[in-house]
Amino acid sequence: MKGVGSVSTKQLAKNAARYQTDISKVSLLNALANGGPLVWVSALIMGFGNLMAGQVIKALLFLAIEVAFVICMVIPNGGLHWLGLLPSLGDRVTEEVWNEELFIYEYVQGDNSQQILLYAVATLVAIVAFVVIWRSSVRSGFVALNIKKSGKKAPTFVQDVKALFDENIHKLLMILPTACIAIFTILPLLYMMSMAFTSDSKETDNLVLFDWVGIKNFFALFNSNNAIGKQFGSVLSWTLIWAFFATFLNFFLGTFMAMIIQRPSTRFKGMWRTILSLTIAVPQFVSLMVINSMLQPDGIINRMLLDAHLITEKLPFLTNATWARVLVLVVNLWVGIPYTIMQVTGILQNIPAEQYEAARIDGANVFQIFFKITLPYMLFVMTPYLITQFTGNINNFNVIFCNTFSVIYYSYI
Repeated sequence: MKGVGSVSTKQLAKNAARYQTDISKVSLLNALANGGPLVWVSALIMGFGNLMAGQVIKALLFLAIEVAFVICMVIPNGGLHWLGLLPSLGDRVTEEVWNEELFIYEYVQGDNSQQILLYAVATLVAIVAFVVIWRSSVRSGFVALNIKKSGKKAPTFVQDVKALFDENIHKLLMILPTACIAIFTILPLLYMMSMAFTSDSKETDNLVLFDWVGIKNFFALFNSNNAIGKQFGSVLSWTLIWAFFATFLNFFLGTFMAMIIQRPSTRFKGMWRTILSLTIAVPQFVSLMVINSMLQPDGIINRMLLDAHLITEKLPFLTNATWARVLVLVVNLWVGIPYTIMQVTGILQNIPAEQYEAARIDGANVFQIFFKITLPYMLFVMTPYLITQFTGNINNFNVIFCNTFSVIYYSYI
């Protein structure tokens, strides 16, 4: 039974939320629900709550951001213009108009669907960024007003700046990386993803004006009855095969070489590691182009084999797709194994020797020791690296292009 003047737990929580002064613990809904009229006004006029709390400079900065955003949206050819064209991606074609005064044809620029899509996506990203800043403005105003209500003085702009180099240093350090990710990663990714749902195509000459087609392109991509589907299937299968073998052959063969060098009976360990690491010192594209010249139909390898009468005709290293694919896998081993050796050597040196001694006492052979001790320990450490390598090999361009850029023809399986 409650006594006279007692307060319920719910009411205590509500009062605590109302006078919250830690911005990291204040949500937007909490600020709007407990902030009162001043916070509600700050939701429309950014920085109003900070202004009422005495934070004039911060309030003016928030207001300047809001004014700049509104101007960028409403000016001619601003954000609203591009968003309005986004559903149609434009429909005005470039026209040829006769000028009676100059007696020449003049061209009236039409719509460019790529430009419309790019600017519209950029506008959407800018809107998301503005919403994040607007949310921060409302929460900041709510906290500043609570500090003022508690009888204290809200932090000045100088104090806020000093805090960015002290307890809020993580926020300062994240500004530039976040901006770069948004501009150079998220924006291009969203743009290219959006292009996949349009009729943009070189085959149909829809490079300037195109329309939304939904998932029609994906049906064509996975339809093995048309040319695009057949080519995509062949390219995708080879890409996955290449990524798998390029990753795991490097890993296992590099591990094997590192274990041989690491054996106590192996002499001159530093010399072997240095020799195997020479491929790292030479720029990769230089080495690959030298290998390409060596493997040409009239290259030194074919010439030496012919002169030694080991072959009767030139080997199609680069003129046959299958030979070329095997070639790039082998060359990638030559390029990648030294990197694996360097990483695996450090891991092998950190595996406790007592585990190997205990395994030998228990009668374990070499294979059992490798699969029960060495490999699990290495995979535990190197799994993130293998995932990164697999993803990188899917996008690997240097090894394949620099080795096969002079292929006369391609045949797809």
